[in-house]
Amino acid sequence: MKKAAQRDLFPGALEMMILRMLKRQPLHGYALVQYIKRTSRDLLQIEEGSLYPALQRLLKAELVKAEWGVSSTNRRVRIYKLTAAGAKHLEREVSSFERMLEGITRVLAVGES
Repeated sequence: MKKAAQRDLFPGALEMMILRMLKRQPLHGYALVQYIKRTSRDLLQIEEGSLYPALQRLLKAELVKAEWGVSSTNRRVRIYKLTAAGAKHLEREVSSFERMLEGITRVLAVGES
């Protein structure tokens, strides 16, 4: 069995994190990966093989849009932006996640008090 730190995220977690970051500001793929890594204090390591398919799913669902731009290192990059539909979807997903987390927390707390 994999170590806890190496387990896959639950379905939809990566997309939810991407949408949340894009709510703050438009970003390119590498910046998204670095932001997740830094913000999670290296607990989450997102591989390109996971990130770009997730971005494609979000583009297809019209939750994000993409434009070509130039990075701070003067490289051509695809910059992703949150759409209005993406913002509404994020709100619903976060609310659902919070309810699920509350339920899990209650189950794990049984017998501790």
